[in-house]
Amino acid sequence: MEIVICPDATAAGKLGAETIVALVQRKPEAVLGLATGSSPLAIYDELAARHDAGEVSFAQARGFTLDEYVGLPAEHPETYHNVIRRDFVNRVDFGADAVHGPDGLATDIPAFCSSYEAAIEAAGGVDLQILGIGTDGHIGFNEPGSSLASRTRIKTLTKQTRIDNARFFDGDIDQVPTHCITQGLGTIMAARHVVLVASGAAKAEAVHQLAEGSVSALWPATILQHHPHVTVLLDEAAASRLQLTGYYRETYASKPAWQGL
Repeated sequence: MEIVICPDATAAGKLGAETIVALVQRKPEAVLGLATGSSPLAIYDELAARHDAGEVSFAQARGFTLDEYVGLPAEHPETYHNVIRRDFVNRVDFGADAVHGPDGLATDIPAFCSSYEAAIEAAGGVDLQILGIGTDGHIGFNEPGSSLASRTRIKTLTKQTRIDNARFFDGDIDQVPTHCITQGLGTIMAARHVVLVASGAAKAEAVHQLAEGSVSALWPATILQHHPHVTVLLDEAAASRLQLTGYYRETYASKPAWQGL
């Protein structure tokens, strides 16, 4: 796991975007794992700017989103199907059917979850998975207590997650769904490269546990300590609880340019 402490969220987003641009230039048909929420917005803004500048095309790339609320009408602006298109997909040149996501209105949810896993496998697996992290250490919607080997499934959202997400629902927790479909921790771990981005002091404890705590279902993101290629991009506030900041800064400053992230 590589920890990169950046001056601010914009700088972290640029680093993340540079990694994705390099991947897509090297492998135009790359499969991207796309996260929603506020954490990856700086990455998406930078990718859209680079696309507009003619530096990168996503015309051959494909994508799979992490999760979706269960029961929200398809036209609701906060379905993750709509959010990822608003935040990223419709700002670049993905093909019309290139980005897939969980179906929160599926009539047979277990069957859909199995088919979603099969679709990711059929695409060759995810080359690069973008992640945020919740204040309680969840990634995707894998809440504390989730199986560290879990696959795509339905999950109940914790009250804390619903409180955190109420800002997208006019501040009203009662409008936030109680269930979701999410890729599992085992699904996320199958990605070849994971880029996790976090900003703000509210994420500092979760980041500390992610990088320096014990691997535990209490902090689901800690499973990433067992992944062979994880890059964690932080602003100063999100890094404020880390104990080895000097080491992280030194190793990043000293790494050879050819190594990349």
